[in-house]
Amino acid sequence: MLALLVIVAALLAGCGSTGISQGTAAGALSVVAAENFWGSIASQLGGSRAVVVSIISNPNTDPHEYEPTAQDALELSGAKLVIENGIGYDPWADRLLGAASVPGRLVISVGDVVGLKPGENPHQWYSPDSVHRVIAQITADLKTLDAKDASYFDQQKTTYETQALAPYDSLISAIKTRYTGTSVGASESIMAPLAQALGLDLLTPQSFLNAISEGTEPTAQDKATIDEQIRTKQIKLYLYNSQNAIPDVQAQVVEAEAAGIPVVTITETLVPATATFQDWQVAQLARIQAALAQATGK
Repeated sequence: MLALLVIVAALLAGCGSTGISQGTAAGALSVVAAENFWGSIASQLGGSRAVVVSIISNPNTDPHEYEPTAQDALELSGAKLVIENGIGYDPWADRLLGAASVPGRLVISVGDVVGLKPGENPHQWYSPDSVHRVIAQITADLKTLDAKDASYFDQQKTTYETQALAPYDSLISAIKTRYTGTSVGASESIMAPLAQALGLDLLTPQSFLNAISEGTEPTAQDKATIDEQIRTKQIKLYLYNSQNAIPDVQAQVVEAEAAGIPVVTITETLVPATATFQDWQVAQLARIQAALAQATGK
């Protein structure tokens, strides 16, 4: 990382503008999101008054292990608004931002918006409440940076929340109403915020969820507990993050399928990469709803 920062500093010294700043010559705000789930939301809120670039967008990338490039740093250096997840999820973003000061730049850390610190669950794009709070913060910062278009951004927010997100909010409500209290398992902590929002009882030990998310070795006791939950069908559904499919998780998927427990695949970033946040989430929620119906008969 230090070598990258040195390279970036040299590049910035030798060029007056970056790709994103050149692309916003017509007056649109330059916005960079560390991850494309926040970038998709920002793009829809910014509309024609913003140009949004997302750094992590490849569905095959594990965001926990992402190594930024010099181009990423250049994009960040030209942004007037930066959206990072925080909560220990993308520490590289802070390091790159610190390498290039931009007068008037605003930085949204989702962790700060929702009041979470490193060590707590970083996967807040799976929390509907956090999503709506981030929407409000993005809108507020767009209005600060472009006060003359404040009413435009307010309208974008209203349209996004009442129309674009309507199927998302509706599915969450429907699943919670019908399946509250249903026991489920998951491969890592990415599912915890959504399980809570859906009223599902996530039985997987928290220590296992955290270990897989953080890339550490889960304990033998946790693995035995999950094996027992699957074998005795204590869980009705197993939720599997395909972007973090270590051998222990893959073994649990095989066990769940063999036991006749539905397995629903979820991902950390947009799939496909061109999808909107809401379309991606609605597709996953629909699969969860169908699997719960299959598993519970209701």
